[in-house]
Amino acid sequence: MISLLIGSAMALVLALVGTPLFIRLLVKRGYGQFIRDDGPTSHHTKRGTPTMGGTVIVGSVVIAYFGTHLLEWMMNQDHPGPTVSGGVLLLLMAGMGLVGFLDDFLKISKQRSLGLRAWSKIVLQGIVGVLFAILALNFPDEAGRTPASMNISVVRDIPWLDLAAGGTVLGTILFIIWSNLIVTGATNGVNLTDGLDGLAAGASVMVFSAYMLMGIWQFNQACGSVKVPGEVCYEVRDPMDLALLAGSLCGALIGFLWWNTSPAKIFMGDTGSLALGGAIAGFAILSRTQLLLVVLAGLFVLIALSVIIQVAFFKLSGGKRVFKMAPLQHHFELKGWAEVTVVVRFWVIAGLCVAAGLGIFYAEWVVGL
Repeated sequence: MISLLIGSAMALVLALVGTPLFIRLLVKRGYGQFIRDDGPTSHHTKRGTPTMGGTVIVGSVVIAYFGTHLLEWMMNQDHPGPTVSGGVLLLLMAGMGLVGFLDDFLKISKQRSLGLRAWSKIVLQGIVGVLFAILALNFPDEAGRTPASMNISVVRDIPWLDLAAGGTVLGTILFIIWSNLIVTGATNGVNLTDGLDGLAAGASVMVFSAYMLMGIWQFNQACGSVKVPGEVCYEVRDPMDLALLAGSLCGALIGFLWWNTSPAKIFMGDTGSLALGGAIAGFAILSRTQLLLVVLAGLFVLIALSVIIQVAFFKLSGGKRVFKMAPLQHHFELKGWAEVTVVVRFWVIAGLCVAAGLGIFYAEWVVGL
């Protein structure tokens, strides 16, 4: 538990201090945000605001994670150090962040709203996602647990939804496809939400807070503990290390949010939104809460659905629209809501979704007693 506090505090300080330094660097180099002409007119004032702030978030989390383990090793040289689960989650987060960084850099250097070509972005994200999925199915611990399993899960693995039922090779292929669907959905959800000052960062803090609490709970109720009945234990590898990463992400995002809240001094860009989406997907997969993600990340799901509905209805109706503009947050802006009002109210929705997800998680445990 001490390591969790250290990691969270370290990430918060790094992001809080590192973000203004990064802003100065970006301003000096002229790396500012390009604003779409077809977006809300109120956003035109944001043109030139430094972007790629996700670099600070990812960097703070990585340094805090390894720094915490180093401090623990210095205090106790029997400390086992970083875990495989933590490593593969960091790989997914940093890998997606790198794809986003390339996208952001091309937007800035070419002064256009489009960076990487669609297929290039899909291929790069696919490479990161496949590598994560393969690594997550390997490296079993003493109890035979790998970071991920081939079972589809809600609050824990569902025995009758075993992707490996048709064989290990087929199961591996199906898991890679399933894992990449989750990663694609999460990264797109966060990316679409990142359109207003502080919206994606604040909502992400709530989701990662939930994963931190669930990691602590899963550690205390881990299978193999003499204190825990077999029916209600959790077959999750390295839950406390996952909680450390979730706490570090919360700290880094709170530090970043100090500078990202309205009026934002910096945007996280695709560097941040893709990294955060990858991390959220990684937590869902590694903590065996894949389908629960739909509830926990309900705001991101709602915003992604608004885009799907808008595009589908536009094509089917011959040019008509359901919303004034998609994603959903811009619809309310065009209805006259102030940006801060939209952000705070959407934070409330995000909080209610996280509360509902935690309620389902706990209720399942109570029912299993």
